[in-house]
Amino acid sequence: MNDTRWDLILVGAGLANGLIAWRLHQCQPELKVLLLEAGATPGGNHTWSFHEGDLSAGQHAWLSPLVAHRWPDYDVFFPALARTVAGGYASVTSERFAELIRQALGERLVTNAPVTTLTPTSVTLEDGRTFNAAAVIDGRGYQPSPHLTIGLQAFLGQQWQLERPHGLSRPRLMDATVDQQGGYRFVYTLPLTPTTLLIEDTHYIDRATLDHDRARQNIAHYAKAQGWVVKALQREEQGNLPITLTGNHSAFWQAAKGLPQSGLRGGLFHPTTGYSLPLAVTLADRIAEQTRLTPESLYRLIHAYARQCWRQQRFFRMLNRMLFLAGPDDKRWQVMQRFYGLNDGLIARFYAGRLTLADQARILTGKPPVPVGEALQAVLKQTPRLRAFHDE
Repeated sequence: MNDTRWDLILVGAGLANGLIAWRLHQCQPELKVLLLEAGATPGGNHTWSFHEGDLSAGQHAWLSPLVAHRWPDYDVFFPALARTVAGGYASVTSERFAELIRQALGERLVTNAPVTTLTPTSVTLEDGRTFNAAAVIDGRGYQPSPHLTIGLQAFLGQQWQLERPHGLSRPRLMDATVDQQGGYRFVYTLPLTPTTLLIEDTHYIDRATLDHDRARQNIAHYAKAQGWVVKALQREEQGNLPITLTGNHSAFWQAAKGLPQSGLRGGLFHPTTGYSLPLAVTLADRIAEQTRLTPESLYRLIHAYARQCWRQQRFFRMLNRMLFLAGPDDKRWQVMQRFYGLNDGLIARFYAGRLTLADQARILTGKPPVPVGEALQAVLKQTPRLRAFHDE
């Protein structure tokens, strides 16, 4: 395999690169695509979710085999609001993802292959093997950048087999009636089978300081409060999703030095929710439409798409600054409670990243759920943490 010259090497077999490989396999099966993963399994140990309105009909069709769970709607809970939100919700599990990526790629998927160096046309592994290609894409996950100011959505999730049925018919995307513990905290619950739940303890925090043992205790307390008797822990996942407040996008991409980047590595995620699947799907579509893959063409394509997304997300970054910087930390839930009092269509467009000007005006209309002065200061970025940055 070392002597083969590949058409494309994808470094990192996470969601973004996995979807690129999957889509190229569907659209251009003659291409020689190599997918390299440092760990033992493509996709690692994750659950990726999305809303029905995030994708086009065509995208739903080609992604469908990877989707393990679907629901027609979901619930949210806040101290002064509880409601069911219309609109489909779905999840891709790492188990399903790994199974189908392995089937599609066969020997063109190489796991346990940590990388030491990579260039736009070559990759060298820790064991000394070198692979050459017409182009390389780096999709090894988010890397902290001095050019972005971020908060984090930090979470720990546990998948439990219960003693008896839980009784949920739809996901609980946010239950923020729980103790806030010094920031915006909620519990996220997916009913995977009648007796299986994925329960995540989630915190919007400034730094990666989530106490995992306390998160496990939080999950146990929440399950007990709901009357769920846990039987067997099937798996555990954890993560820190970047939530963008401001930054210099041009400088962020210049640091790539001409190397195409995908997924979180390229800043392709929803700035407020951290969801990355919709943008990864669109990027996979755009790459699969290309007739010639070169480092220059891929860099231009991905950079242009990332720049387009950054410009479209400016309003979301402003909201993030209000969430993180205005008002007491343990009152951040008030911002989300007010948001979920809006109509289903606006909420769907928010998750899809396609807010209209009327939507933006509606979100900002009325009495803000945080102090006015602090809200204005956050919007204008007049805080010590943000003064060095400009929202370019």
